[in-house]
Amino acid sequence: MADKQFVKEIADINADFPQWYTDVVLKTQLVDYGPVKGTMVIRPYGYAIWENIQKELDARFKATGHQNAYFPLLIPKSLLDKEAEHVEGFAPEVALVTEAGGEKLAEPCVVRPTSETIFSTMYSKWINSYRDLPLKLNQWANVIRWEKTTRPFLRTSEFLWQEGHTIHATREESLAETIDMLHLYSDFARDVLAMPTFIGQKSEKEKFAGAEATYGMEAMMLDGKSLQAGTTHHFGQNFSRAYGIQFLDKDSTHKYVWQSSWGVSTRLIGAVIMAHGDQRGLVLPPKVAPVQAVVIPVAAHKAGVLDKASELAECLRAKGIRVELDARDQSPGWKFNEWEMKGVPVRIEVGPRDIEQGVVTYARRDTCDKATMPIGGIAEGIASLLDEIQSNMYSKSLAFRDSHVKLAHNMQELGKILDDKCFAKVVWDRDPACEALFKEKFQATVRVMLDEEPFQDVCTACGRKGDNLSVALVARAY
Repeated sequence: MADKQFVKEIADINADFPQWYTDVVLKTQLVDYGPVKGTMVIRPYGYAIWENIQKELDARFKATGHQNAYFPLLIPKSLLDKEAEHVEGFAPEVALVTEAGGEKLAEPCVVRPTSETIFSTMYSKWINSYRDLPLKLNQWANVIRWEKTTRPFLRTSEFLWQEGHTIHATREESLAETIDMLHLYSDFARDVLAMPTFIGQKSEKEKFAGAEATYGMEAMMLDGKSLQAGTTHHFGQNFSRAYGIQFLDKDSTHKYVWQSSWGVSTRLIGAVIMAHGDQRGLVLPPKVAPVQAVVIPVAAHKAGVLDKASELAECLRAKGIRVELDARDQSPGWKFNEWEMKGVPVRIEVGPRDIEQGVVTYARRDTCDKATMPIGGIAEGIASLLDEIQSNMYSKSLAFRDSHVKLAHNMQELGKILDDKCFAKVVWDRDPACEALFKEKFQATVRVMLDEEPFQDVCTACGRKGDNLSVALVARAY
């Protein structure tokens, strides 16, 4: 049982969710605020989560034929200016370098807000023939977007991400890549982050600057708001024409390539916090938890206790489990509270009585249940338990989400659904005026359009019948 006084250091998750979030990310030492407004310092515990996300995703990228590369942080401003829609979309967020080495630069450089322009510039040099295609590159990098309102992980002036940029000989191949990566992200969210998502195409208003079509992955947070957890973009030939990326095809004619782009960022850490956390703090899925199991000696001063705890930790480590032995000079209760707040999936307690009985006491972070397990075969037992916790966290999150999604047949119903902290499925005629109504009346937006049959023959917003009706997900969002 968590100490009530300890938990008071975190705001009430039900009464003040934003403050709860801030308290958790700071108290568990995931981040601290950087000296430049809007920046964050990702501390070791937070960065370890990112490393696990990176490791899992990188393996998936490579298994689907993508290679990692790295492109410069500084981009000549003239390159950004080549694609008008793109530069207009990013203009308010761009940071410029105008002086270096004590001298004014001949041409200002943009600090990378995203890398379409530099990738496209280099692709125009590297691509000659259809034999060079497809080219499927990804980079793990940082980007700078000068945000006005910031919150750690969710929106900061500098953040870490991966951005894939692929080029193809045909529209069909490029579009297939865009959709395939959307599903890769969704599968990753389900299998690794234990987080269900909705995926689909974004509206024209919400699409990426310079894209022909944007697709998004939306996750429900515990306060009923949506978080855009990842996006994929089909650029068509918008960038290839602007940057002259052509190839000699099999029919001996020069053609422009087709492009896709896709990315997720450290925002995923914020998603994990807000999708799984509770009043005690973090609840981390085992697959991304920096520490999957913590071993805590009880009555460590008694003979044999510390040795047995150390032996068990080594046994788990040999099994490939990320384990920590907490032998610090603090009371067991204090340690229980700290590791609960940090979201460690399994806590293992080892005391004299446990050793006599040939068992350990363990506590699950996802359910807060306690039980015992035989010391013999503990590595297999904990490994199996971690799989069970991972599965249970997804099932719990899916049940929560599905119970908070409702159909809105008209604007009155939509308002009530949103005020009840739920997602709404609406029927939308794709009229931008109707989309604007959602924002104007309820401060909500069309998150994605869903691949579902309309549940009525009129638009939820305007009540008119139409031939272009789609089911869309409407929610208040971060």
